[in-house]
Amino acid sequence: MRAHLGDRLVIESPATGAARRDGEIVGLHHEDGTPPYDVRWSDTDEVTLVFPGPDAHIRHVGHGPPRPPGGPSRPDPGEARAGSAAAPSAGTPNPGDIGRRVADERRRHGLSREQAARRARMSPEYLAYLEEQPADPTAATLIRLADALGTTVSALRGGGADLPPGQGRALAHPRLLDLDVRECRALLSTHGVGRVAVSAPDGRPAVVPVNYEVVEDAIAFRTAPDSVPAAAVGKEVAFEVDHVDEAMSEGWSVLAVGPAQVVTEPDAVRRLTQGAHATPWAGGEREMWVSIRPTTLTGRRITPADQ
Repeated sequence: MRAHLGDRLVIESPATGAARRDGEIVGLHHEDGTPPYDVRWSDTDEVTLVFPGPDAHIRHVGHGPPRPPGGPSRPDPGEARAGSAAAPSAGTPNPGDIGRRVADERRRHGLSREQAARRARMSPEYLAYLEEQPADPTAATLIRLADALGTTVSALRGGGADLPPGQGRALAHPRLLDLDVRECRALLSTHGVGRVAVSAPDGRPAVVPVNYEVVEDAIAFRTAPDSVPAAAVGKEVAFEVDHVDEAMSEGWSVLAVGPAQVVTEPDAVRRLTQGAHATPWAGGEREMWVSIRPTTLTGRRITPADQ
């Protein structure tokens, strides 16, 4: 008997063959996947050390059976079970949607895997498996992860991805705080996606999301010469970035106003391109860098009144 992290241990009735109990394998004690295992039981959510008997078998989740001792710890792509996706090669992360969301939330909170795993009461190895492989964690596991990362199970599963943020219940006693320039700069420097407000070529106002960078005192984004964001060049524009914490009904926003110019100096363009934290999500040829140097910088934050 050999298993991977995330597989399920099923114990059957010797009389009927029906499953009497099952749980998620969250800890391995041998590199070749042989028993014993740390199992989180689905009926109690408790983790126990298990030496499986003859009435137990492994249900493999999303990958083929482990190799015998001495072989790679993960199967080759050709060893995936019929009807399942090809398994990743050894050491190659192949995260599912849940894994990507978990890893993103963990990094956003500045947590190491060990810190996040301790908060979620699971092994760091199992958290690594969730983040790097297309796992299907139990509801109990997702609840603990959501609580540890300050988010919701729905958010980790991708629920509401097509809905605008902020539809949750407002705080009973909110407090609206003005942010000083230092706080605004710190929040802007997280990079990510912001919104630039411009007058489009047809004269109508437009607000467009862009991937942006902060370099020294300037906000820079990459676009195409014939795009709507490119209309910002040579004008005073507004740039806004914000974050909404649905679970806590809190959030902040920062507004920068200033002139926008094309970055033309070759060395500056090269530094921006090489140091970019992300490529434009919109894709396509977007090699024109636009720089906004704020003349005013303001922001607000919503928190509970008792904080």
